[in-house]
Order: sequence, then structure tokens, then C-alpha cells
Amino acid sequence: MKILFISDVYFPRVNGVSTSIETFRRNLHLLGHTVHLIAPAYETPAADETGILRVPARAVPFDPEDRLMRYGWVMQQLDRLRGEQYDLIHIQTPFVAHYLGVKLSRLLDIPCTETYHTFFEEYLHHYIPLLPKWVTSSLAKRFSRHQGNNLDGMVVPSKPMLQVLARYGITTPTEVIPTGIEPQSFVLGNRSAFREQHGIAAERPVLLFVGRVAHEKNIGFLLKVVAQVRADIPDVLFIIAGEGPARVNLEQEVKTLGIANSVRFIGYLDRHTELNNCYRAADIFIFSSRTETQGLVLLEAMAQGVPVVSIAEMGTRDVLKDGIGVWVAQENVTDFSGKVVTLLRHGQIRRELGDGGRDYANEWSAKRQAQRMLAFYCTLIDPA
Repeated sequence: MKILFISDVYFPRVNGVSTSIETFRRNLHLLGHTVHLIAPAYETPAADETGILRVPARAVPFDPEDRLMRYGWVMQQLDRLRGEQYDLIHIQTPFVAHYLGVKLSRLLDIPCTETYHTFFEEYLHHYIPLLPKWVTSSLAKRFSRHQGNNLDGMVVPSKPMLQVLARYGITTPTEVIPTGIEPQSFVLGNRSAFREQHGIAAERPVLLFVGRVAHEKNIGFLLKVVAQVRADIPDVLFIIAGEGPARVNLEQEVKTLGIANSVRFIGYLDRHTELNNCYRAADIFIFSSRTETQGLVLLEAMAQGVPVVSIAEMGTRDVLKDGIGVWVAQENVTDFSGKVVTLLRHGQIRRELGDGGRDYANEWSAKRQAQRMLAFYCTLIDPA
């Protein structure tokens, strides 16, 4: 099978969509299939550009990390794309990529599916703050319904997201297929090396968040948790690994809460050389996003044997099973911080929880999810 992915984001832009694309591309290739990708050009290329058509793009206002692809430039490559004889188009993002994918599927006469990676209903108001939340929520629902019903199929990473799309009125055939965990995520990182590199004492208790530093990730709540934890464990350190538009506001919140000595922003980490060490250096992974369609970082932390304390909302409800690698907490500073303090004070409980999470993460195989994706593709290519 020959598949064309189209996305508004990809490496070197680091986020969950880029990771999902890379994971499925690699595993579909290992299963004997070809996957090409259309994605925006960035100033710095990704480590491996094989099979990628980079599209000239300009910066997105108010979001300098992202790029807006030139639709017309891609259409000028139509003869080249037709010559590739693709079997299916798989759109990964709902912006220029969506409209390109739908148009190309019609011109090339092949089916088109799309993964709904982002819960826009709970996301959009952070970026259009002048409009009331009910307005942005309504816009997101109508936008998603219009796009979804123009496709031959849709993929969602979790059952709660499937229920949301049904509530929107999307009737397109939809399959729940999460992004899987790669074998490299289970290669144990070097805890002491990471701590030495960043000047963190071997015995200092460390909490960790990995992900885009964006408003919808609800990191401000985690800062309040850290402030509460400090009352019981004064030397606790919270590491935030990632970048994004909320960083400036969060740095100000750190100062307001008076916890500057307990929080460290370390930016993006190379997932192939640094990320496992970072996970492994933590004592607890903490997470409070309400908008995740899956929450892959939770499984990555578990794969490193790091226990998790997290709320369970949207897609994370599919991933998290209380007591298996995670203590599920309420979005309440007292409850959340209490669970963190208990784990930090009881090393044996912490280690047992982490070991259980590592076993559980093994169930989320990237190869298995790629096989499920192929099966779904076949239903779209040959509906009979």
C-alpha cells in the first residue's frame, strides 16, 4: 500500500502530532508499506527528510512555532503526486492540510481519512481570548462537523473523543486507533547522567511534566500543586520539558507563587537521545491537561518505570487505570498534592507503582496500532 500523509506540523516542530506521524510512518514502513508526507518547511530540517515533500510556508501570527503552508504551491505539484499512484490520503491536522487533502483525494480519485488529534472545543478559547468561551466552543463544533463529514473516514485516539465527535453530528465512519509506544521508549534512561548534566542532586525529589508548554495543558494548576507540595517537601523540584506560547505567563506565575527555586524550564529535548534520561531522572510524572485526545507522554513515562499522578479527562480516561502505574487525582490542589507527597515519602510504594506502569505500557505496541490502521485503510479503499 502507498499512503500520503499531509500535516500542518512535523519535526523539527515538536508536539504530539509530529510524534504520532513519525511513529505510524516508521511502523507502516516496517510492515512493508510506503508512506510519504507533505509538511511545511522550517528553517531547520528534520534529521531524516526521506519521503517528505516540504512546502514553502510562512509564520503563523501569534504562534511563531507553527507555519502556514502555501496551498497553491502544492497544487503545482499535482502531476508529480499523480505519478506516485497513492492508494489513500491520511490528513493529520485540520488547517491547510485538511483542505489540501480533501482536494487531492478528489483530483486523484482516492479515499481520504483524517486523525482528530486535538480537542478544539476546549482549546480554541485560549487563542481567541476576546470571544466568550461558548462562542469559540460553538465555532469549534461547527468547524469539526463540517470537516469531518467531508471525509471518507476518521481516526480518533480514544473512545471519549469518539463520543465527542458523535455528539457534534459527525457521521463519517470512525475508528479508535491510539498512537503506540515504540520499543525505544522502554530503553531505560540514565537517571544519574541527566541529574549531573542539569546540576540536580541525586536525592532531590523531582516532579516532571513533558509536553507543549501551552495554555490548554493546564500547567498553571501544576504550579499551584508544586507550591503546596513545597510546604511538606521544601526541596522538591518541578522540571518542565517543552516549549510553547504559555511559557512567559507560566514564568510570571512561578514568580507570583514564590517558587522560582523549585521550578526549572529546560525546553525541548531530543526524544532519541535525551528524553528517556529526563523521564528516568524524575520521581513522579505529573499531568493535568483536560483536553488530551490520548496523552502519549503518560505512557512514555510509564515505559520508563516512572509513576504518574494525573487527572483523568477526555482521552486520558482511556489510558489511565488507577493503581496501575498511576494514581488518578482530582483537579483539586489538596487532593493532587496529597497524592504527590505520599508517593515522595514512600519509596517502596512509588517503585511498585512505577513497575506496574512499565508492564502496562507494554500493552500499547506501536506495531499493533499500525496493523489496526492498515485494516481501517483497507475498509476505505475497498468498502465492499
